[in-house]
Amino acid sequence: MVEQKKEVEVRDLHFTYPDGTVALKGVNLDIYENDFVGIIGQNGSGKTTLVKHFNGTLKPTSGKVLIEGADTTKSDFKHLAKRVGYVYQNPSYQLFCNSVEKEVEFGPTILGFSKDEIEQRVNDALKRMGLEKKRKEYPFFLSIGERQRLAIASILATNPSIIIVDEPTTGQDIRRAEEIMDLLIELHKEGRTIIVITHDMRIIADYVPKTVVMLNGKILTEGPTRQIFADPKTLLKAFVLPPQITRLAQKLGAYGIPPTPLNTAEMYGVLKNHLGSKKGKRS
Repeated sequence: MVEQKKEVEVRDLHFTYPDGTVALKGVNLDIYENDFVGIIGQNGSGKTTLVKHFNGTLKPTSGKVLIEGADTTKSDFKHLAKRVGYVYQNPSYQLFCNSVEKEVEFGPTILGFSKDEIEQRVNDALKRMGLEKKRKEYPFFLSIGERQRLAIASILATNPSIIIVDEPTTGQDIRRAEEIMDLLIELHKEGRTIIVITHDMRIIADYVPKTVVMLNGKILTEGPTRQIFADPKTLLKAFVLPPQITRLAQKLGAYGIPPTPLNTAEMYGVLKNHLGSKKGKRS
């Protein structure tokens, strides 16, 4: 069996902000090549602080963060930018150019790609995010949802192996939210490692196979998403509730319904099988 490559290694990570706020308290975490991981927890649990260590935005107060084996405290900006793309929760914080296409050009230009390569990357990224017709527009004239897609396009143009998206469905209607998550699934299938921070448990249930739960600057639990949502008592400690359909299944546990359906389609299948088996016993 081939050993899976670690892309992110976090070892005894502590972080304190300059104002004295202790945000991370001894975090240990491994994220492997081509993982698709969700990080959940209440506001202030340390989710965003943790992932900002992955692209070098923050440096550990103590402990280590390794990206593809390289210590982030010893890696320069270009080295990390080629490996880790980070889309902020508020896309306005990372937009600063005077047109959409200039915004997407910025990353590949800084990383030293050729003019032809930059043009191709910009065209591909804008097309993927449905922004081809907006390329000459000023970014802050876009809607919040369009700015989110522009931020993602800017990251795609640098072609990193690890993509972090903080609240990917912010400002999106249901259709656009599903399109963004479908895009992340597609990027995952292409071999990228995807890390998503979200408060939307439906998104986690429908799209994300592995979940990390944070509480008060520590990792409370981690594992396969189905396993995590099947343990509501642990989730409640982090002030997180499983999706409604999962909670319904757990309420029906006394009637033989398993606590693990993650969506309505799965719940339908469980109920169909359960009722069918009851009917078979009666006959």
